[in-house]
Formats: sequence, structure tokens, C-alpha cells
Amino acid sequence: MQNEIQAARNFNYYPWTEHALKDKTIVEYIWIDGTAKGLRGKTKVTSQKITSLEQLDWWTYDGSSTEQANTNDSEIWIKPVALFRDPFRGNGNLIALCEGYNSDKKTPAKGNFRQYATKVFNETASEDPWFGIEQEYFLFVRQGTTHRWPLGWPEGGFPYRQGRYYCGVGDYNCFGRAVVEQHLRLCLDAGVQLAGLNAEVAPGQWEFQVGISRGIECGDHMQLARYILLRIGEELGIDVILDPKPIRGDWNGSGCHTNYSTKSTRAEGGYEVIKKHMVALKEKHLEHIFLYGEGNTYRLTGTHETASHSIFDYKEGGRGSSIRIPVTTLTEGKGYYEDRRPASNIDPYLVSAIIADTTILNSKFCKELVEAYRRFKDQREDDTVVICK
Repeated sequence: MQNEIQAARNFNYYPWTEHALKDKTIVEYIWIDGTAKGLRGKTKVTSQKITSLEQLDWWTYDGSSTEQANTNDSEIWIKPVALFRDPFRGNGNLIALCEGYNSDKKTPAKGNFRQYATKVFNETASEDPWFGIEQEYFLFVRQGTTHRWPLGWPEGGFPYRQGRYYCGVGDYNCFGRAVVEQHLRLCLDAGVQLAGLNAEVAPGQWEFQVGISRGIECGDHMQLARYILLRIGEELGIDVILDPKPIRGDWNGSGCHTNYSTKSTRAEGGYEVIKKHMVALKEKHLEHIFLYGEGNTYRLTGTHETASHSIFDYKEGGRGSSIRIPVTTLTEGKGYYEDRRPASNIDPYLVSAIIADTTILNSKFCKELVEAYRRFKDQREDDTVVICK
């Protein structure tokens, strides 16, 4: 029986018939739940072929079961805002990424910050901000019903020290390649702007890159890439861990390094503009750290390729600083830079928005972004969990 259950996890095990999708489209509506980290989804079978967002209706779900409402007023509305091909179902079926709203259809639902980012990017369009985000994560396997341990680690123990795993090749050095290769293929099939992947410094740790994305696209494509990775893990019985420091001790944490440029930094003389950005980013360092992920202070210690969370600095080619200026940017006198502070569990909408706001709009929306996140944090306790000590 167990073999049959495992076989059924491959969704192509039961193929579509020629009649199943005649004049229909299966649309998976996905959204961010009340934790601001979790993704949820439910399926709608439409009575027509869907080719654009405009054909999709708003929908509702039970917010009392997603940490976003109580049972007396539980309806949360979801509005489709980005459309992707469904790489799991194929056959012209779709995934609709949605914004969440309270019952008034105006107030963003708890854990939803895309609406705030949209306001920022509507005013920064003339500078055409580009983003490339490097999502680091761990793959864990379950041991029993409650215990999890990193993929490739000896059961209940620790592996050989870091050094041979980064971009590693071979069974002795690399764990989980089947997962990440499947992720690469499905993301590209869905239309996600995936730029690459690699094994990371710790065993069982990986990274994928999203970009180059313009403005709000950055958050949309990152959320869809995360969703696809979680679905693959679900099918294979593997947990995807976005905690920035799931393993304490002499092991790298996970970040979401954010590469960024504007029209001005990409133009001739752009390096002088970048220097001005550094001044603005230093002034708002604490506000950025506040929005850069839960539990990030455990990661930003000044070791393991990080700067301390308490200081702001930038270096040319330095991976132990808050901001890294790539050698290519220095050589060409223009280009992009990398903010190394964001944690792996960031809300990509908040992070991309505050970077653009700080560097282009002179922090016009900074207070609003910070207060929106502060209200969210006040509504729930910090649920960051140390998985291994």
C-alpha cells in the first residue's frame, strides 16, 4: 500500500483524458497567510479557457483557519494579481498569485504587504529599479512525527566541517540535487524568472536566484518560486527550511541577498550615485534590519560571511559587509550592488520596497512600511524556532 501512496504523489500518475479539460481551465489560487511566511492555495475549475488575469474573479476563503480572521468575520478576499503556467498540472492550467483583503475588500489581510510595495513602485518607475534575489534555504527530512534533520547529515549527528560543500559535486559533497533540478525545470516551465542555482556552504543547503526582475515582479516571482519548491518538497517528503539560522554553531545561516540597481546606477557615472545610496542606506539601517526577516540577528553576527546587524558598512568585493560592491561595478564605474543583510525568510515585497524607497524616494514611505510590519508583529508572537542546537 505504501508504494501505491508514494506513486500517487506523482501527479502525472493519473493522466488527463481528452474530455477532462474541454472548455475548462484549472486555476490554483495561492496567497500569503497570516504568518506572512506561509503560502496557501485552493483550486477552482473554471467554465472557460483562461488566458488573462481579467478573466479571473476575486474569491474568498476562511481566514479563521489561516491566522487572519476570527470566526465571526472570517471571509478573506483574494484578488489575482499575477498569472503563471501550472507546471504540475500542465495542459494550459494556471496558477494565480493573489493579494489578500479583509471583508471590506480594501484593507490588506494580515501578513499581506504587496499592496504597500505597489505604492512604492508606482512612484519609482522612472528609475526602473531592477532586483536579483538569492534565496538560500535548507532541505530537511523528517525522522518520526516531530523531529527533523538536515538532508545528508548523519542521523542525530553532525557532518564534516564546512568547506567542501559549496558548489559541490558528488555523493560525498552534495545532497538534494534531484530536488533543485526539478525546481529549476518547473520554475522555468511556469514562467518564473529563475536565473540559476547552486549548492551552498553548509551540507543540505542550497540557493536559487530570481531575477532580473523589475519592481513588483521581484516579489511575485520569488513567491511563486517558493511555492513550487514547497510543492516539490511535499511530493518528495522533504521540508524546505527558510529559517535564517536553523542550525546554531559553526554553520552558515541562510540569507536572501538582494542585488539592486536603478537607471541612474546603470548609467555612466553610476558609481557616484551608488555612493549616495550608501549614505541613505546607512541612515535607515535600523529600519531596514527591522524589515529584513525574523530571527536575523542570529545570522548577522559578523561571521559566516555576514556583517553584524548592529553596524552598516560596504566594501568592494567584501562578503563580510552589509553591502558588497561587485568588482565589475567598480571596474565599469556603474552597475549594481548587493545588500547582504536580508534573511532567507524575508517578505520580498517589503524588502524590495524599502530599498527602492530609501534610495529613490528619500524614504517617503519608510514610516508606513515599518508601521505596517510593526502592527503585524504586534498581532502575533515571534514563532522563530531553533531546529538544531
